[in-house]
Amino acid sequence: MRVEYINPFVEAAFTVLKEVLGTDVKRGDLYLKSTTMSIMGVAALVGLAGDVEGRVLFDMSKETALKVVSIMNGETFTQLDEMAKATITELANMITAQAVTKLHSLGFKFDLTPPALFTGENMEISNREVEALIVPMDLGGCGKIEINVAVRERN
Repeated sequence: MRVEYINPFVEAAFTVLKEVLGTDVKRGDLYLKSTTMSIMGVAALVGLAGDVEGRVLFDMSKETALKVVSIMNGETFTQLDEMAKATITELANMITAQAVTKLHSLGFKFDLTPPALFTGENMEISNREVEALIVPMDLGGCGKIEINVAVRERN
C-alpha cells in the first residue's frame, strides 16, 4: 500500500475534524490489520475505483458519533436518527472530497462511491485481499475515530 494514497485521507480527516469539532485532534500510532476486524458501532464506508481499488472506512462508537453529530448540528442528539446519520455521512463526504482533491492534484485518477453508513453491534469487516492501515484519531472529549484505509493499485 503506497503512502501517497493514505496521507491525503489522514491529512483531510485531521483538518476537517479539527475544523468542525473545534477541538484538538491527535493522531495515534498507525497499525496494519490484515484479518477480519470488529467495527465500533457506527461506520461510514467510501469505495474507491480507478487507478486504485479499495475503501476508506470512518469507524467510531455510537457515543462518539452522537457527540460529533451534536457539535456539528449545534444541538444535542441522543439517538442516531435520520439527521444524525446524514451528518455522519456528510462528515465522510467532507473528508473524502478534500482527500480526493489532493490525490487528483498528484495525478491519481479514481472515483468514489457515495458513503454507505453501517450501524449496529457485533459487525465485522474482512480485509482478506488487502491490508488495511488503521489511523486512530483522538477527538479530545468526543472520543475517537479510526480511519481504516484498504487500497491497492489495479493491475
